[in-house]
Formats: sequence, structure tokens, C-alpha cells
Amino acid sequence: MLTKNQINEREQLEMLTIEQLVPQEHLVRKLDAAIDFSFIYPLVEDLYSTIGRPCIDPVVLIKMTFIQYTFGIRSMRQTIKELETNVAYRWFLGFGFHTKVLRFSTFGKNYVRRFADTDLFEQIFYKVLNEVANRGLLSPDHVFIDSTHVKASANKRKFKKNVVRKETIERVFADAKEKHGLRWTTLRRLKKMSMQAMLTFAALHLKKLASWTWKTPIMA
Repeated sequence: MLTKNQINEREQLEMLTIEQLVPQEHLVRKLDAAIDFSFIYPLVEDLYSTIGRPCIDPVVLIKMTFIQYTFGIRSMRQTIKELETNVAYRWFLGFGFHTKVLRFSTFGKNYVRRFADTDLFEQIFYKVLNEVANRGLLSPDHVFIDSTHVKASANKRKFKKNVVRKETIERVFADAKEKHGLRWTTLRRLKKMSMQAMLTFAALHLKKLASWTWKTPIMA
């Protein structure tokens, strides 16, 4: 029997919090539980002046990049558009329903003025990697420095292990390209492309850490 839904509840007043709208198993909850992002503050402390107007929270800026690279969003401009309507992303940043999302130009100026020509993104990558290692989730066999080291050690390992190792490397890079935006870049110059690579693999490692360590909360 044909039925038409004539009910329109678009303007119905509800008493809700963003906390209630983000599913317990959503990836943003796992990311938030996996690492304490306050480690960023001492890394950027020297990049900020002690006088002047209050700045945008640097943790928010870095978390925005993790949203972009973890969920494979094509650009920061598009990420900011997603923040307007995506409740889970707003929750991850600590935003409320009516918190104003910063403009792309504001985001860009903060990055250029403070983070350009620093090793901040490299430090973030190694922080995430160390977090994985400290929890006993990283084996020396899974740390690859460059192709020379892999090639040099090839003759010292069994053929079977070399095949598994090759597949592991290829799968990681495939995930980085297909799921985390490493296939393309809108950035120019080596320094910026290096930043993208660092953030992509930091996001990849953090995602794995979040999945491996997540425990579903027991609801009261």
C-alpha cells in the first residue's frame, strides 16, 4: 500500500548534546581515546608570542589536519566545509552546535606564520610512532627507514618473510593513497609535500593505534 509521510519534524525542538549524537564506535571516539593531543602545546610554545590577542588553539588546528588526513578529505578547504555540518568532527574538536568554524584563510595564515619551516609535523609523526611502540604494538621488522635498508637486508632473510614484508609495505602505501589522500596533493614545494607525507602516515599510525587499543565503554 502506498504511504506518504506527511510528518515534517525539521523544526521540532529537541534537547540534545553533540555527545549523544556521536556513535560509541565512531572512529573519532577511538582517535580521541588513543592519544592525549595536549602533547602539541609544548611543541609549539616557542612559536607563539606572549603578548597580543588570544590565538586559535593549536590543538584545534592540528586536530583539523588529522580529520583531513584520517578521513581522506581532499583539501583543508573541503575539511572546513565538512566541519559546518559533521557532528562527529565537531565533537572531535570540542566544538558545540553553534561554535563558529574558522575561515580557510585564517587557518592558512596560522600555518604559514607559525608552522612553516619548522619540524613540527615530523615531531608529531614520531610522537604517534613512539606511542604505538610504547604500547608494544610495533615490531622492529615493521619500521622501514628507506629502500636501501630494505634492499641491504633482503639477502639475510628468508624468502617467505621477504614476500610477507613486501606485501605489508605495499598494503600500507595502498591504504595511504586510497584512504588517506596520498594519491594527490594540492601543495607545492618539497617542504609542504613532506608535511603532507608526515601527516598522512601519522594519521595512518594513529588510526591503527586507535583501532587496536579501543575498548567499547560499558554503558551504565
